[in-house]
Amino acid sequence: MKLLLLALLTSFSAYSSQFYGIMDKNINGNEFSMSQLKNKVVLVVNIASQCGYTSQLEKLEALFQKYKTKDFVVLGVPTNDFGGQTPESDKEMMEFCSKNYKATFPILTKKTIQGKEKRELYKFLTEKTSKNLQGEVGWNFEKFLINKNGDVVNRFRSSMDPMDKELTSKIEPLLTK
Repeated sequence: MKLLLLALLTSFSAYSSQFYGIMDKNINGNEFSMSQLKNKVVLVVNIASQCGYTSQLEKLEALFQKYKTKDFVVLGVPTNDFGGQTPESDKEMMEFCSKNYKATFPILTKKTIQGKEKRELYKFLTEKTSKNLQGEVGWNFEKFLINKNGDVVNRFRSSMDPMDKELTSKIEPLLTK
């Protein structure tokens, strides 16, 4: 029993060290290391500018503002993978998010999150987590919840409103751990 528990804990810590080892670029082209998110609860969301769910950007910002003093971060990840719904350049996407939705949460550069060319963050989220959380992203605004140890603990479909009780009830307990 102790060996099984130790094996489970080791596999979770291996996942978290993978998360914190990922390097990327923010929407301004500067290096962004997931290690700067250590000890924070993170909601990773692939965002788009011309999607039926784009209005969620406003609620993602509200969610970020509500919990950011409790070490919570929304991480926006633009992609043009789903119906070409993010045709803008990084600069145009940043302007769109800040002007239309007052977004202040971190946003990464626009890259693919599917298939062989997917960014390292999404390889981790969709391939290197618990089996029940794995699988390709289905559409824009799919959400991955990561605890303060860097473990993916939940995944929500695009239709899940960022302020829905089902989502916030998963975030709140993680903030106190």
